[in-house]
Amino acid sequence: MRRSRSTRIIATLGPASSTRETIRALYDAGADVFRLNMSHGDHGQIAAVYEAVRAVEKAADRPIGVLADLQGPKFRIGGFAGSGVTLHDGEHFRLDLDPAPGDRHRVQLPHPEIFAALDDTHCLLLDDGRVRLRVVTAGSDYAETVVEVGGPLSDRKGVNLPDALLPLPPLTEKDRRDLEMALGLGVDWIAQSFVQTASDVVAAREAVAGRAGLIAKIEKPQALHDVEAIVETADAVMVARGDLGVEMPVEDVPGAQKTIIDTARRHGKLVVVATQMLDSMVKAPVPTRAEVSDVANAVFEGADAVMLSAESAAGDHPIEAVAVMNRVATRVESDAHYRAFVDLVRPTPQATSADAITRAARQVAETLNAAAIVTYTTSGSTALRAARERPSVPILVLTPRLDTARRLTMGWGLQSVVGEDAHDFADMVEKARRIAKEMGFARTGDYVVVTAGEPFGTPGRTNVLRISEVRGDD
Repeated sequence: MRRSRSTRIIATLGPASSTRETIRALYDAGADVFRLNMSHGDHGQIAAVYEAVRAVEKAADRPIGVLADLQGPKFRIGGFAGSGVTLHDGEHFRLDLDPAPGDRHRVQLPHPEIFAALDDTHCLLLDDGRVRLRVVTAGSDYAETVVEVGGPLSDRKGVNLPDALLPLPPLTEKDRRDLEMALGLGVDWIAQSFVQTASDVVAAREAVAGRAGLIAKIEKPQALHDVEAIVETADAVMVARGDLGVEMPVEDVPGAQKTIIDTARRHGKLVVVATQMLDSMVKAPVPTRAEVSDVANAVFEGADAVMLSAESAAGDHPIEAVAVMNRVATRVESDAHYRAFVDLVRPTPQATSADAITRAARQVAETLNAAAIVTYTTSGSTALRAARERPSVPILVLTPRLDTARRLTMGWGLQSVVGEDAHDFADMVEKARRIAKEMGFARTGDYVVVTAGEPFGTPGRTNVLRISEVRGDD
């Protein structure tokens, strides 16, 4: 199934979308990659959903990507003696390690690592920022605070620390167990939660050990201070706007999104925009106009992919949500303003033959109005270079490796076909013409621009460009 848009769609699977029939319907509606949320479900349930995706992939005869999203650390307060309390502005409230039920004066916070990071310059946000506490004094096992924004508070509400760099390992023990399980299944991408610095990403890369692509989720303000290094270290980044919107002023989130997207594109890394893109469709069959504009803006900014979370995992209209996102992305990419926006950011090519050939391929293809750019790749690096140029013509990827094709499903504009490797350069060009014609990219008389690396099978060695006319006997 050839997609008519370049921006990719990631759909989260969950209770509303875990059957093979629904997954197939989501794929037909436009989903390119499926996300497994490791925060929900046991390993047996997750494995069953993964196998359902692979069954759909086999039936569709097209590569489908699978992303496993690690939970990361979760911080929550303890419980209260009654049904909860209401905190009022200006009151004092204590957080400590005491497991006794809380009251309107104190509650347990069973995370000594938080106390170790606090001082009187910090604030704590409870219940997704609905309650805000300012730290007055803190020790190794307590924090005395003043309520800056009060409100109701009940058992086990979440805690966010927008100002503090927490002394935490980059992967929790649960993350490590989930990581090995997901990699054992064969997932294509791992998303790392709670990234604070590039060193967190380095540690995760060591654990992944090249068995999947690594996405660094940017959901902490601290990560924005180290975003250049994080982007350089990861294979991709995700603009996780949920926690960003809690931990920083909401008016700053659009600018942060733009900064992350531009940084990723400058470095030639994939970038995903996520969280509440069509949130009203969890219940409603149609989105709000503001949500449509939100999706459109991410597409205009040149994101590789946009992601649905609760909309497809637990909503009442998962298939409709994917279909709406597909229609919006398709329409935006046909808009007269789209190319101007996408062309505003383009990575500066390095002084290598690979970058020179890739940039030349885009320029030649657009000058000739070629039907497609065709890239041969084993590792995927040639295709990713083509995608970061954001050409105005389709990108057809030919690869002998299914795992590479699956990983590339998240890349902007990449349409992969798995087949036998070429015997020599002439065979490679012939295959490019024939498959471009079979896939509906080209017709007799059209040109295709072919890029590859010689010798074949050497990652990152893009050094050949050929213009070839599609013939009637192809």
